[in-house]
Order: sequence, then C-alpha cells, then structure tokens
Amino acid sequence: MTQEPILVLAATGGQGRAVTDALLDRRARVRALVRDPGRQEARKLAELGVEVVAGSLSDADSLASAMTGVAAVFAYTTPFEAGLDAEVGQGRAVISAATRRRVPHLVFSSVAGADQDSGVPHFETKARIEAELVSSDVPHTILGPTYFFDNALGGAERVLGGLLDLPLPAERPLQQLGRADLGAFTAKVLLDPSSYIGQRIELASDAPTPLGMAAALGAALGREVRHERLPLGAVTNPDMHAMWAFLNGPGYRVDIPSLHGVHPDISWTRYSDWAERVWAVAR
Repeated sequence: MTQEPILVLAATGGQGRAVTDALLDRRARVRALVRDPGRQEARKLAELGVEVVAGSLSDADSLASAMTGVAAVFAYTTPFEAGLDAEVGQGRAVISAATRRRVPHLVFSSVAGADQDSGVPHFETKARIEAELVSSDVPHTILGPTYFFDNALGGAERVLGGLLDLPLPAERPLQQLGRADLGAFTAKVLLDPSSYIGQRIELASDAPTPLGMAAALGAALGREVRHERLPLGAVTNPDMHAMWAFLNGPGYRVDIPSLHGVHPDISWTRYSDWAERVWAVAR
C-alpha cells in the first residue's frame, strides 16, 4: 500500500466517485480534485477523510499543483459540458501536468471502441487523447468502459411508466459496465500498477439485450416494462446518433468471458442484480 495519495480528477462525478469509493474501501489515501470544495458532494468526500483540492480539468497549473507528491492519478475528460475541442484541451492539460510532475502512473478512462475509427465524435476525442498520452513520457494505463448501466437512469420517467425505448433491436446484446466495477478495477490498477502500465483494457460487466434489460427492470419494479425500438432517425443529437449507429453496427468488442476469467477478484455485476438494487426502491 502506497503512503502517497492517489489523485482522482473530477472526483464528484459518476466515474470519479466510483473510483474514490473503491480506493477508500481499500484504505488508500485519496486526494480529490473538484471545481468547488464548498459544494455538498465535495464536503461529503472531506468527511470521509479525502483530501479535497480545488482545480479544473482545463487548467494545467491547478492540475500540476494537485499532482504534486502523488503515487498515481485517475483522469477522466468530458465533452458534455464545454464541447469536443474542450475535451481534447482537458486531455492535453492532464498530460502536460503529469509530465511536469513526473507522475509515476496515470490511469486514463477513455471509452471502449475508441480504437475502432468509430466515427462517434466523443469516441474520437478520446482516441486523440489516447494517442497523445501514448506518445508522451507518462507511464500510463488506458481503460475503455462500455455503456454504463446507469445510462438508463436518463430515461427514468419512461422506465417507471413501463417503457424502455432504445435505438437497438430487441435481441441485440449491448455490452455494459457497472460503475462500481469500474471503480474496483481502477483501484486495483492504481494500487498495483506493475502489470498494467502500457496496457489498454476495455471493460464490460454484462451484455444484456434490450428485451433482457426490460425484463430485469420489470422484475425490479414489480410491474411490466416493455422494450420499444426507437428509430435511429429519432436521435437528433449528432453525437448520440453516431454512437447508436456504431452500437447498431460493429459495436463494442470486449471479450467478456476472458476479461472476467483473468480478473476473478472483481465482483462483476449482472444487469439484473444492478436493476434490483437501483430500481427496487421505486416499487
């Protein structure tokens, strides 16, 4: 167990919080970079013993300050607040700061399929960041999460009304990942990096079909939920349209049996178990 802290960027977001929780479960020292330490989510981290520091993903100086004296860094970038060019800028700021501070190990959360020339804008930005990270001098590991189970929560009202509408055929498997599984896997890599430096690893917990997802949600809610295939043309956001076109085409390519076999210490979550845990409260 390292005595130096592990820095988690965007620690109050979904991925950052999952990684932080997993590190705390393993009694690691955690430093969390947040935009506003006064916000409730940041104060909750401080109450758990996390060292909370202020900074921005786009500010290399604040990132470098936060990276001083750390054993490792978990990095995540996003285009969903300031746009695609801003995400690339975040990645460059992270790499620049890590280079300046000679960070021993950086784990970058990208996306599964970013190496496939997918044509999905927010996959392509992460592919650019991956390429710049690989060409840098920063020791690193790249993780590629698939579609998160929690993404279904964006359509919570529709699900509670008995409808799961996805732009996928009913029997088309969709590889997905539980955030807790991402957190556990990332913590494992951060705390014992020797086997993972230089690797790119894509992650998936399960691969239910939309029919299977609807059945699991219905069982958790105690009432029928049916899948309805949303026409791809109804997805008007260009980025999301491209993503669903990709998922209807080549899609993710995680070898789930091999991944789980090599990492049996991770409690890989089944979609039905996640649905029961998250949605049963709405019965």
